[in-house]
Amino acid sequence: MIISQTPLRISLSGGGTDLSNYYIPNEGFVVSTAIDKYIYVIVKERFDDLIYVDYSSKEIVNSIKEIKHELVKEAALLTGMTNGFEVMMVADIPSEGSGLGSSSSLTVGLLHAFYQYKGVLVTSERLAQEACKIEIEILGRPIGKQDQYIAAYGGLRSFKFCKDESVEIENINMTTEIKRKLGSNLLLFFTSTTRKAASILEEQSKNVINKLQFHNKIKELAYDTFDGLNSFDINRVGENLRINWELKKHLASNVSNEEIDRMHSLAMDGGAIGAKISGAGGGGFLLVYCERDKQDNLRRALNQYRELPFYLEKHGSKIIFDQTRYDIK
Repeated sequence: MIISQTPLRISLSGGGTDLSNYYIPNEGFVVSTAIDKYIYVIVKERFDDLIYVDYSSKEIVNSIKEIKHELVKEAALLTGMTNGFEVMMVADIPSEGSGLGSSSSLTVGLLHAFYQYKGVLVTSERLAQEACKIEIEILGRPIGKQDQYIAAYGGLRSFKFCKDESVEIENINMTTEIKRKLGSNLLLFFTSTTRKAASILEEQSKNVINKLQFHNKIKELAYDTFDGLNSFDINRVGENLRINWELKKHLASNVSNEEIDRMHSLAMDGGAIGAKISGAGGGGFLLVYCERDKQDNLRRALNQYRELPFYLEKHGSKIIFDQTRYDIK
């Protein structure tokens, strides 16, 4: 039996510049961090040659190509899995539409668990690249690359998405005290709505040329956030979240709605320095930056919304259990 644990993420700045329609002509730049909410993938061998896939549904099939769950099927094919295994997936939060990168975390976690089951050691870079290949190239999803990379690498990092498809990764080094303060100033509140990001991201990707000035400004904010974190000016994260949200709403028609706008206004009136919907928009979680001495007021203002407590996570995808009984061929 193998169990992989892969973190979810919050994007602090630069989201949207990791779409190929933007970064290939312009280069993209994103600052994001893993959090201590996870996708778990459990893989175990079976006595028979059937394949069991357990998630919100249950599949029992005779071959990998019969699997209906796209991510499981493609990860199994890519890693060279053969019949006679069971795979189960468990998430700490709603598994789709959260805005916390759960789909990409699942893809990375599946690859990691399947490779470990096969006895193959893989790097974070390979996990990220192959997760991108599955989601973007094979399945044709209109998404960017930041989620796969932060899920694989973990920590608080910047990612530069280069025109030649390479990715430059830099760890943001902070003292434990400053990082703890940053983490305590970041809060997540559930909008009570999940959504499929595909339609929003597809519109956003198609609109890159027409909305270029907004993407450029979002990238500038990401570099400013990066500079602020490296100089320990962490409140700049909140200030840029506020500006980023106003820019983000220009990228696609359904990024926000009346309820999200109301929730955002409540957060700002409650003492937040900045806030934005995490991920593509339209639902999921509102990411709020608020200093500790104002958080009681903030929680009263948002008392009708469920808070998701979290800490920053320094590790990317990892194997937390490996009970291999014999060599898997």
